[in-house]
Amino acid sequence: MKRIIVTTTIHGPTEAIRDFDRMPGWELIVVGDLKTPTPYQLERGRYFSPEEQQAYDSSLSDAIGWNCIQRRNFGFLLAYEMGADIVATVDDDNIPLAGWGQDLAVGREIEIDVYETTLPVFDPIGATNYSHLWHRGFPPQLLAQRNYKHKNRRLVRADVQAAFWNGDPDVDAICRMVYQPRCTFEPRCFPFAANRPAAFNSQNTFLRRRMLRDYFLFPFIGRMDDIWAGYYLQALGHRVLFSAATVFQQRNAHDATKDLEEEWLGYQKTLPLLYDLAINPDLIRRYLPNRATHAFEIYQRHF
Repeated sequence: MKRIIVTTTIHGPTEAIRDFDRMPGWELIVVGDLKTPTPYQLERGRYFSPEEQQAYDSSLSDAIGWNCIQRRNFGFLLAYEMGADIVATVDDDNIPLAGWGQDLAVGREIEIDVYETTLPVFDPIGATNYSHLWHRGFPPQLLAQRNYKHKNRRLVRADVQAAFWNGDPDVDAICRMVYQPRCTFEPRCFPFAANRPAAFNSQNTFLRRRMLRDYFLFPFIGRMDDIWAGYYLQALGHRVLFSAATVFQQRNAHDATKDLEEEWLGYQKTLPLLYDLAINPDLIRRYLPNRATHAFEIYQRHF
């Protein structure tokens, strides 16, 4: 089984990148951007330079634009072309812990807890030992209605495994401003899934090969890029499983107010988007700017 790690960076090789570059049984692709310092040196992995991306597909490159994390889509295309069976999408500030990438549940049928909710969406952080927090991209309009009392043991075969992250968790800007959380998630809470779509990110996430065609980090929608990508994937019928933390995030510098601005679209539109996706996944196009839809269409031509 071929396993490939994909990430993006505007920094030189970080501690996390160096660790992923040495990860046994995995290959690494680092997708560069115009701000990425050069030369960019890896021991084993491949650096996918801006020039190489432009040569690979100039129309997609132009459609996505520069200086954005959505350049990672080029890494997904390259990983697919290289024959990846499993792709791990990670961030360059997430240091892998011992056992990262081992004994993966993705693609295997396993018995786990499955939470039952009547809401249109499930918040995975609320099911952990930090139940007062919530995942970025979970509609805050529904926070007061979260309920984790109902769960059953079931056999689940997941197409996506969203592993958690100790340290600075992936909460939204409001949650971060209020709580300034630093977390150590208890392994006893995992693994689990839900009967409804759930918010997950592109930070420490494992995808089966066949997910790549439909997993696209949408440009021009701020910090909803990976969140809406995940909701779209689940609307197509693919299953996500959440597993224990296997990285420690030493979060790169962020301005919470700027993050709030980039998440505002989600506060306004994620809830109606979820209702529409439950009717027809293609309705996501109603919520995307035309240039994002155009970029997605170019991306899918590669499959």
